[in-house]
Amino acid sequence: MICLLVPLLPGNAETQTNRAKGGVWWSLKPVVRPALPAGSESNPIDRFISGELRNRGIRAVGPVDKLSLLRRVSLDLTGIPPSPAEQKAFLEDDSADAYEKVVDRLLTDEQHAVRYARHWLDVLRYADADERMTAAPGIYLWRDWVINALQEDIPYDQFVQIQLTGRRANERTQMSATGYRSRKEPRPGDPFALGFLARGAGEDPQDLAISAVDTVSTAFMGMTVGCAKCHDHMFDPISRTNYYAMKALFDPLVLRKVTLAGAADLIAAGKAMAETEKRRAPLEKAMNEFAAPYRAKLYEERVLMLPPEAQAVIRKPERQRTIEEQKIADDYFPILRIDGDKLTGAMPEEARKKYQELQRALNAESSGSDGRRTPALPVFYTVEVDRLREREKSFILTSGDPSRPEKDHEIQPGWPFTTEAPDLRDGRIEAFADWLTAPENPLFARVAVNRMWQWHFGEGLLKSASDFGELGGKPSHPALLDWLASEFVRRNFSMRQLHRLMVTSDVYKRGSEAGEEFVESQKSDPGDTLLWHFRLQRLAAEPIWDSMHAAAGDLDLKVGGPSFDPANGGGGTRRRGESGTQSDTPSKRRGAYLIRGYSSNRDVTPNFLQAFDVDDGRAPCPMRTQTVTAPQALFLMNSAEMDKACDDMAARLRKESNGDLPSTVELAYRLALSRPPSTAEKKSALAYLENDAARLGKFSWLLFNLDEFIYVR
Repeated sequence: MICLLVPLLPGNAETQTNRAKGGVWWSLKPVVRPALPAGSESNPIDRFISGELRNRGIRAVGPVDKLSLLRRVSLDLTGIPPSPAEQKAFLEDDSADAYEKVVDRLLTDEQHAVRYARHWLDVLRYADADERMTAAPGIYLWRDWVINALQEDIPYDQFVQIQLTGRRANERTQMSATGYRSRKEPRPGDPFALGFLARGAGEDPQDLAISAVDTVSTAFMGMTVGCAKCHDHMFDPISRTNYYAMKALFDPLVLRKVTLAGAADLIAAGKAMAETEKRRAPLEKAMNEFAAPYRAKLYEERVLMLPPEAQAVIRKPERQRTIEEQKIADDYFPILRIDGDKLTGAMPEEARKKYQELQRALNAESSGSDGRRTPALPVFYTVEVDRLREREKSFILTSGDPSRPEKDHEIQPGWPFTTEAPDLRDGRIEAFADWLTAPENPLFARVAVNRMWQWHFGEGLLKSASDFGELGGKPSHPALLDWLASEFVRRNFSMRQLHRLMVTSDVYKRGSEAGEEFVESQKSDPGDTLLWHFRLQRLAAEPIWDSMHAAAGDLDLKVGGPSFDPANGGGGTRRRGESGTQSDTPSKRRGAYLIRGYSSNRDVTPNFLQAFDVDDGRAPCPMRTQTVTAPQALFLMNSAEMDKACDDMAARLRKESNGDLPSTVELAYRLALSRPPSTAEKKSALAYLENDAARLGKFSWLLFNLDEFIYVR
């Protein structure tokens, strides 16, 4: 049974006052499917938008030309511009459903899944590397699971369920013929979805739970529950108790390392490890015996610094400790741990030299007989419920600090907006996932369709895509938002069908350029809130990368696999116009596979991604900023990647146009801008080339540096 969304616990006084004035906030009210407005438009979206425009007396811009629409929808749905052959086919198709056929082709293309996975991974704070992320090895398999899920059009409710539980809601348990119920094995591949939760694990065991609450609440609930970490939410009906009740859902989770290898590889690795341990054993014994008195002295000094009751626990044999005492001992472990530098620092000079010699000998024996280390087996970090942690109590944390639990404020698992105690018989997270993804939950579908609308139109019906609370404001078209939310549920949460509905609307197909005849529309609605024209949008970083390499003819469309760092692929320093080859060319994989992340001592995210407003994954990114900066221009004008793309595009032009410069110019425009040149553009281009094919590299550079290359109209 799904509870109505009514606050479980009262918030602070200010929250209660605001609620008293305005009643239940709009986003917490049940979705009521509105009637379609009157109109002749075939797409329901157009009924809502056109009706409002008529009521306001605002004139809308007409449809954009066919090639501009093709470029728009291709870059939107796949992040890749249409090829000259696709442009030609679309122009020659005069059937009434020519555009719809293009949309269907793009939505079923696996490259659509690659593009839209990148949108979702921004929201879910994907990163390949983070100095606090234990799960970095193999984390790309979570990204690949998201891509595969979108390609299969897994319903959105299951898309979320699997990332929270590792299973689909109807596949958690199974019954044997004898009536024994047991946990059902998840579908192959689905456990990789748990990388979503594993990504949040850091230095403290509670980091995983805190990260889960903060990300889940903004990504799937559209609520800033994290604002209640230190005090009751100042504006929304979310108390500090609500926050830590959600945290208690995830408190029992721990990381589990899974080795991804076949039986033969595992056996071979086990043999290699046994051989290594055999060689190391006598050296380890000698080194440990040598260091033992120094280690014991340091350890005793640290134990004596602890409170008497802690000393008593530490000195008790581990097997004799209670669960509570073992927790105390575990908490003090970081203080009592003797690191290598501290150990050698406590040794006299001669002893330190001897110890370091033993260390070097031990390290040498860690290699195989051929001098090479045994290759590490591939691994993936998933999460699982630790039964000991599940029995531990959860508390409110002072200022959100895991080391400062308020022992007089014990918390039971739960979540905001419910009036009944949750039924946790299937598991804490399972119960929460069922509530979250239920069709009756008004936040779930509203937040999702608003995100999809934002990705297509540049701005959500509610601008604050991850804040449906009081500070997030109200939607510009509330009836349309509720109709889309109800339609999403009616279509069994098919994201593909919602994408199709949005991009086949007349609103989506409108032109972005508004001439003098639309002056009054501009005055009435300068922010285009009523969508009387299509918003001019700058391409995100990944489609810019993909468009550049697609035009050059070397874009690698392989799906899946580890991320790559272009800095590690060479690239050379050859300039435009120079001939020759490069021995180490950078990878030309899609921009979605460019590495991203954070480290305090090095740049993980490539400069290209940083320049074009890509976040590093430390926090959820509901909407990327769109800046116009000098580093962006410098990349397009002066980078090794751009130099190589210009040379490759010039070589492609020479090969595919057979030396006919007028045809070459037309092909160049179609490759870079997805349209033919105008008569004036063609004349200027031929004058620039001076009948010299050697200038095609510089001509390609000119096209790549046009504003039109990185903007969609």
